[in-house]
Amino acid sequence: MENLIIRLDVDDRAQLADLADASGRAPEDVAREAVQRYLRDERARVGAEAARLAQRHDALLKRLGQ
Repeated sequence: MENLIIRLDVDDRAQLADLADASGRAPEDVAREAVQRYLRDERARVGAEAARLAQRHDALLKRLGQ
């Protein structure tokens, strides 16, 4: 696993620390889980948009592929 430094302002850092403390986890674990959730959701959103655009422009894509 590689390291990544994310700079947070004081308020965000305090909220992260509070949430981690309240859930009995390390702040790094809470942040990692949030990043993983964001990536999963964005990947699904972008994939759905790509599928929608491909379907909408199916005829054009077929012509360009010839």
